[in-house]
Amino acid sequence: MIAHPPQHPPQHPPQHPPRILVVDDDADLRGSTVQALELAGMAVQDLATAERALDFITFGFPGVVLTDIRMPGMDGLTLMTRVHEIDREIPVILMTGHGDVQLAVRAMREGAHDFMEKPFSASQMTELVARAVDFRRLVLENRVLRAAAGQADDLEQRLIGRSTAMIDLRRRLRTVGPAETDVLITGPTGAGKEVVARALHDLSSRARRPFVVIDCAAIPAQLMESELFGHEQGAFAGAMRARTGKFEHASGGTVLLDDIAALTPALQGKLLRLIEDRTVSRLGSNEVHPLDIRVLATARVPLEAEVAAGRFRADLLYRLNVVTLEVPALDQRREDIALLFLRLLTEAAARHRIEAVPQVPPAFLTALGSRDWPGNVRELRNAADRFALGLGLDGGGEGETAAGQATVRLADRVAAFERREIEAALAAHGGALRPVYESLGLSRKSLYEKILKLGIDKTAFIADGEGS
Repeated sequence: MIAHPPQHPPQHPPQHPPRILVVDDDADLRGSTVQALELAGMAVQDLATAERALDFITFGFPGVVLTDIRMPGMDGLTLMTRVHEIDREIPVILMTGHGDVQLAVRAMREGAHDFMEKPFSASQMTELVARAVDFRRLVLENRVLRAAAGQADDLEQRLIGRSTAMIDLRRRLRTVGPAETDVLITGPTGAGKEVVARALHDLSSRARRPFVVIDCAAIPAQLMESELFGHEQGAFAGAMRARTGKFEHASGGTVLLDDIAALTPALQGKLLRLIEDRTVSRLGSNEVHPLDIRVLATARVPLEAEVAAGRFRADLLYRLNVVTLEVPALDQRREDIALLFLRLLTEAAARHRIEAVPQVPPAFLTALGSRDWPGNVRELRNAADRFALGLGLDGGGEGETAAGQATVRLADRVAAFERREIEAALAAHGGALRPVYESLGLSRKSLYEKILKLGIDKTAFIADGEGS
């Protein structure tokens, strides 16, 4: 999806000693670990619970997390997952007992930076943490360079979701974006394929050059060749003057062939030659123009099936799918629907000049997650527009909305009130939790329980550079 991301100033890499979060419920081991890291010149924050560690984690956190695996409450693996939901490139190092080695190895496959088996020496630990610090420093420096070139990494705002599918998609985008390889983007109608394509362009060195979208299904077949390749004056009846095609117009930038399966077989053959040679000849001309472009293509139907049916060239498919990114349908990431709807509702309120964003009862959000969305994000956006205008979920008018809200249980109304109050306090204090639970008269534990129960994403309220 999805949103027009706010422009943030570039984040700057830390100029102070690296910050290490040491998380372990064993006070003695935690103390010795902290001492060794401080002697190595590192700034250390020791924490007895994983829940407390999350207070310090923001996108752009300038440090490393060193955590035990087995702890009461939230364990180290869950902490790693939560950290990577906020920023996938924060190194998390796991401390494990002998019996947990296989668990740690599996965690490495799921994104852990490294692990250490207890007991470990101070020198082994400091060397491992120092390497993780260097990795994190390079990540932040690269983000600064991309931001200076207008390529701020804002994928969490563009492609909203905490599901495994969306986390993996953002991770692959960060890897593939800066590369020069052509990419095939697949997924159902309305899932956000063009948003993914635009993100690939913005993460690349071509971000300041043109991003040209060619809707292969919308341009009439008789005009497509001229649109793509251009023509010279007199090349055909009605060609009164020479015209540059879209591929030439995109020189130095990126071309997106949207719904590429709609191209005729003849155009598929010419496109294959263009992609292989990176040259183009206008209609009516023998002159060859070199092209400096990156080619992206989207497909809403499986191209392998189109090849089997004889409607799509196999050699063109093989040339395009050097890298394939799949954008999941909403029914593959139902846990994201409520969060996505709230963001779309906020956008809808702004678009329709509605001063206060309508409150959404928890029961209503639950119902959204169990409903089918064949139109995917596009259909959900339409539903958010209707809700913002007071037309209910299906456009049934104010009566439908009022009736639906009238049936909400008292417990749900209380939950909605608590959610509004907590979110307002989080926004007022920039996501810092201590002033929130103090201002609301809650204990830290009570606030954490309410945030979890109400499904509040506290990271959305954390200001850049703040973590507690």
